[in-house]
Amino acid sequence: MPVHRPGSFRQPGLLAAGILLALLALLSLLTALPAHAAGTPARGTAYMGMGVLGHDGRGGAPAPGLVAQTEGVDVSGYQGNVAWSTLWNSGVRWAYSKATEGTYYTNPYFAQQYNGSYTIGMIRGAYHFATPDTTSGAAQANYFVDHGGGWSRDGKTLPGTLDIEWNPYGAACYGKSASAMVSWITDFLNTYRARTGRNAVIYTATSWWTQCTGNYGGFASSDPLWIARYAADPGTLPAGWAYYTMWQYTSSGPTVGDHDKFNGALDRVQALANG
Repeated sequence: MPVHRPGSFRQPGLLAAGILLALLALLSLLTALPAHAAGTPARGTAYMGMGVLGHDGRGGAPAPGLVAQTEGVDVSGYQGNVAWSTLWNSGVRWAYSKATEGTYYTNPYFAQQYNGSYTIGMIRGAYHFATPDTTSGAAQANYFVDHGGGWSRDGKTLPGTLDIEWNPYGAACYGKSASAMVSWITDFLNTYRARTGRNAVIYTATSWWTQCTGNYGGFASSDPLWIARYAADPGTLPAGWAYYTMWQYTSSGPTVGDHDKFNGALDRVQALANG
């Protein structure tokens, strides 16, 4: 008969209690972590194309044979201080910098990015990451204009862009119905136009737009489209728009990951800046 020595086994009840205590300790640790550490990003960290990565590809290169396209980039606080001379030397001629998000965040690197691109010779603009579940469209448009998103008639400043895409902090459509989302966007666009005299650019992806606005086509006659799709072509456009003005085609470009094409030669970029 085998002999059991002291300490060579544990009673089942003690073992179960030990496992329970370990699980409770792990649960306590997870609940103590900030939201972004547990899988949800921190407010303010969203950037243009953040949702596209999970829905419309991870990289792309325009197919050969496109009409004249002018290279651009878009940046946010994620990039920090940007090497604008390197981008200029690579052929980039226009740039957008994230200025704001919701009514609670301003990009701490905005001045270096917005002014740096201008100083090097690029045509520049600012964008706002929309969070329709936090405050009204009008409130966010005013916040955007008051924190760098305005427009000046200097020939080198593009109209502001509304970045409206997947919610990185929760439900894709921010808890809004299609009609409520259209109303929120309308509120933002009308306020921006009243403040600046310009129609804002709309940045979005066709799949998000279809899901969250019901593929609404009512903005196409006034607001330029900046389409996001990481592939060899921009694909099907949202309802109403017969063509795109800008196309974010990759998130893995050189120097700065997010690269874009303007649908035309440099003089067309200048035309948009001039209004």
